[in-house]
Amino acid sequence: MSDRITLTGLAVTACHGVLDFEKRIPQPFMLDISLEADLGPAGRSDDLEASLSYADVAARAVEVCSGEPVDLIETLAERVADACLAWEIVEAVDVTVHKPHAPAGVAFTPSTGALAGPSVSVRREQRRRVVVAMGTNLGRRVTTLRAALDSLRALEGFEVTQVSPLVETDPVGGVAQPDYLNAVVVGVTRLAPGHLIRELHRIEADHGRVRGERWGARTLDLDVVTLGEAGREDEIVLADERDGVQAGAADASWSPLALPHPRAHERAFVLVPWAQAAPWMAVRTPDGVLPLLDAVQRVDASGVRRGPSWDDDDHIDLEEGLT
Repeated sequence: MSDRITLTGLAVTACHGVLDFEKRIPQPFMLDISLEADLGPAGRSDDLEASLSYADVAARAVEVCSGEPVDLIETLAERVADACLAWEIVEAVDVTVHKPHAPAGVAFTPSTGALAGPSVSVRREQRRRVVVAMGTNLGRRVTTLRAALDSLRALEGFEVTQVSPLVETDPVGGVAQPDYLNAVVVGVTRLAPGHLIRELHRIEADHGRVRGERWGARTLDLDVVTLGEAGREDEIVLADERDGVQAGAADASWSPLALPHPRAHERAFVLVPWAQAAPWMAVRTPDGVLPLLDAVQRVDASGVRRGPSWDDDDHIDLEEGLT
């Protein structure tokens, strides 16, 4: 990620340090903060809502530094980094805390362009659990899904941790078309929602995806099912509309930024392979958060069959059923 918002020389007067008098007598601190964020949409739209206000970043950092005294500037840097990562657009942050008047018992002489005294620098990145549903029903399906999986593994800021077996599924949506091969990939990512979805669209396009008829046949479909774990603090909930419904709601034009996916809880072709890859996870439904295995029991999985091996060609034994 090359997009950055950088604040240099943010001055704060606060009480931090190991010595007793440092917790009573304020002294100056200086902060340098560099945030990696997906700024493309803001640059193209000139819309502040698509970016992050540096004034908000500065105010939050000052608020953190003006809070409860701590012994170590390492702790101060960690708390500022955590505060910056609370913005979902921020993918990573570098924080340096300078303590120019530190009582170290030695003299510090400023060098050209640099503060005197000790400083601590930390780098922290987002680490959100992500679930991506994969599907294809055109061309060499296994070959396409293998290539898409390789593309996910090569994606900077995306770490694949679990991969489901392949399943073959009946098409849904009422459009006449061939059966699908589906799979679910679970991973960890630092990518912000919009950045992640654009990368998935790029991978789709690389494999010949053309967005035509809704719910029609496609060479490759990559959907973000959930970003962050359902019911936990890091879960991203974006209520834009997608697939005709709102995320977590029940009826409503298409936007890829509805998170969690508003129909995942009712789609066996997502839930079954997801449960095979990560059975300990949970899924958000209009009725609340359910254990994934419970959600599987609620759907009709009769249209989901065991698929070929990831190493196989496009052969499938339809008589064996799911394992």
